[in-house]
Amino acid sequence: MFAIIGVFVVLGCVVGGFMLEGGQVGILIQPVELLIIGGSAVGSFLISAPKTLVIDTIKSLMKVFTGKEMGKADFMEILSAMYELMTLLRSGGPVAIDQHVNKPEASSVIGKYKALAHHKDLLHFLCDNFKVLLAGNIEPHQFDAMMNIDIATKHHHGVMPSQAVNKISDSMPGLGIVAAVLGIVITMGKINEPPEILGKSIGAALVGTFLGILMCYGFFGPMATNLEHQANEHNAALKAIKAGMSNYAAGVAPIVAVEAARRAIPGHAQPSFEELEEGMRSVK
Repeated sequence: MFAIIGVFVVLGCVVGGFMLEGGQVGILIQPVELLIIGGSAVGSFLISAPKTLVIDTIKSLMKVFTGKEMGKADFMEILSAMYELMTLLRSGGPVAIDQHVNKPEASSVIGKYKALAHHKDLLHFLCDNFKVLLAGNIEPHQFDAMMNIDIATKHHHGVMPSQAVNKISDSMPGLGIVAAVLGIVITMGKINEPPEILGKSIGAALVGTFLGILMCYGFFGPMATNLEHQANEHNAALKAIKAGMSNYAAGVAPIVAVEAARRAIPGHAQPSFEELEEGMRSVK
């Protein structure tokens, strides 16, 4: 929602300020300039990126406008699911949670936590690490190192779309100059025309530079930053799960393990200690 509002604010302020200074909006509408800049940006992106990154970037860009920030309720579901599975494992042994972590989509436990089921990557990370505990003896430090490798790999791939969009953003001013230069070349072919025609042609050419800079700093740059924030948020959720699993593997009680996970949650979404206690009490 805020991304959509931001788009209208940028356009409203730029175009509105232009109109307040007596500018005519019609001169800013240059479809050919947009074709040159936008088409060149898409083409250069296709040249530079492998197919998987292109697909991931397109999907990620959609999340800029449709994605929802993880809140306290989402993290409470992660903590509750983790606590319930840990409690089952401690009381009933591996058999008690085997079906839940191997087939989470059909699990009666995980099925209660809709937000966790929605975040497939977090769910699989949680279940995969329970599977490691079920597979056999593993030293806590080895388990911790294994989760660190997984988190680092996921984060590396998670930030790639933001880096790709940032590179597109960086190319926009240069492509805007390309469009402007082509406009000047066309204008030079009209050198014998009256000043009003030349002025209109030069103005249209300069719009290319304007559009390139606007798309860079007004849209694509901020979208790249938005994607980076989303990747960091996802990484924080993975680290919270890792903190809980690591402590549980070291032998602490489930309630203490989820408390360690709670402390790894970013401040704006972190439940209080009292909220955690109340939430875990309702799980029992």
